[in-house]
Amino acid sequence: MHFNLISIFPELFPGALATGLTGKALEKGVWSFDTINIRDFAEDKHKTVDDTPYGGGAGMVMRPDVLAKAIDHLGIRNQELGISNSGAGKIIYMSPRGTLLNQRKVEELAGVKTLSIICARYEGVDQRVLDKYGVEEVSVGDFILTNGEIAAYLLIDACVRKINGVLGNPQTHDEESFSIAGSSNLLEYPHYTRPEVWSGFSVPDVLKSGNHALIAKWRLEKAKELTAQKRPDLWAKFLKS
Repeated sequence: MHFNLISIFPELFPGALATGLTGKALEKGVWSFDTINIRDFAEDKHKTVDDTPYGGGAGMVMRPDVLAKAIDHLGIRNQELGISNSGAGKIIYMSPRGTLLNQRKVEELAGVKTLSIICARYEGVDQRVLDKYGVEEVSVGDFILTNGEIAAYLLIDACVRKINGVLGNPQTHDEESFSIAGSSNLLEYPHYTRPEVWSGFSVPDVLKSGNHALIAKWRLEKAKELTAQKRPDLWAKFLKS
C-alpha cells in the first residue's frame, strides 16, 4: 500500500509512523509513502498557498490552482519513484465535516493500493478542488484539529495494521474492539496478565480455567457489558443488528 501525503509540512512524515510495527513494516516495504510539498507549486516569490475566503469570514482558504498542481504532479512523481500505481489513486481530504473514520471505513480504505491524503491547514480548501477530483472527506472525530497531518497519522496507522503480516498474530484483528463476534458495534473485553494477584485484585477464575469455550463466552459477555456502559450508541446499534 502506498500513501501520498500532500502537505505544506512534509517533514512531519513519517514521524511516529516510523516506530513500532508500522516502522518495521515501512522498513520491509510492506507500505510506502511519498510527500508532496504544496508550496513547491506556488508561483509567487512568497510561495503563497492560501487566500481570503469569498463572502468574508475568519481564516484563510487553500487556493485551488496551487493544490491542483500538486495533485496533478502525483502521476509524474510516482513514475520517478518506480511506483507502478501511477497517479493519485483514491484521494482523501482529512476534514471534520467528512465521513467518520470507523473500523469499517478503515477496512475499506486498507484495500486501496494508492491513497493520496490532503493534509490541509487554515480554514480548509477551495470546494472546487474537492469537486473536480472527486475527493472523499474523512473525519477522525467530532472535534477540530489545527492540522490534517495528525489526522493522517491516525488514518495511515489504522490502515497499515490491517495489511497482512504487519501484526504478529492475525487473530488479533478478530478479538479487538469493533470486530468481536463479527460485529462492528462491540468494544473489546478486559485483559489480564501476570501477576495473578496485584494490589488486592485477582485475575477472574474463568481465565485460569483452561476452558476455551467458557473463556470465549465470558469475553463476549464482558464485551457486551462494557459496550452498554461506555458506548450506549454502539450498544443500540448492536441490539438492532
